[in-house]
Amino acid sequence: MSEYQEKHTVSRLIGAPPGYVGYEEGGLLTDAIRKTPHCVLLLDEIEKAHPDIYNVLLQIMDYAVLTDNNGKKADFRNVILIMTSNAGAREVGRVLIGFDSRNIDRSAMTKEVERIFSPEFRNRLDDIVVFNHINEDMALLIAKKVINQFKEKLKAKNIDLKVTARCYKWIAQKGLSSVYGAREILRFVQDKIKTYFVDEVLFGELSKGGTAVIDVADGEIKITNRTKGDD
Repeated sequence: MSEYQEKHTVSRLIGAPPGYVGYEEGGLLTDAIRKTPHCVLLLDEIEKAHPDIYNVLLQIMDYAVLTDNNGKKADFRNVILIMTSNAGAREVGRVLIGFDSRNIDRSAMTKEVERIFSPEFRNRLDDIVVFNHINEDMALLIAKKVINQFKEKLKAKNIDLKVTARCYKWIAQKGLSSVYGAREILRFVQDKIKTYFVDEVLFGELSKGGTAVIDVADGEIKITNRTKGDD
């Protein structure tokens, strides 16, 4: 929600006020809900938005209705509202004494949430869920997803990418970070794998297609190319 940091940007959700450009177009949020009344509405990093947005959300959570600047109502009765926040992210590294290191200091994070969000706003939430660090199993799933997406892109270039099981596991272990979360895995795959294929696909052995096998040896990524002529 960082695009709604300024006070005037919040009006985009319900439409510009009279006299402003786009007044007759309606609001981004109200129009979207009218088109898709049964949906899950996800607001990412809600704490980055201007505080005025909470007034809009309070109206939604209280009455399940939001009226745009044209007087048209959007019905939120069948909308599931989910908001994510990095509130308390600084506390992620703190470990509760006597507990598993994978568990974070929930009480400290809750205090941070209470500091950022007003009591009337928190009182209208059904629940506040605090997530632990990602573990190795989750990191492995993320690594596989990221690489599988890259595989699909290479297929369009007539390149078959194969990754060994131990390489997946190694990437998950190296990219696992309790501080940076999944983004560290994305950076790791970008640096160690994707960067390699830029020159190979454009000017190298794989410029006309082929097969690439990714493995790990001596603590480093090893990529072996096999062109169509080698088959």
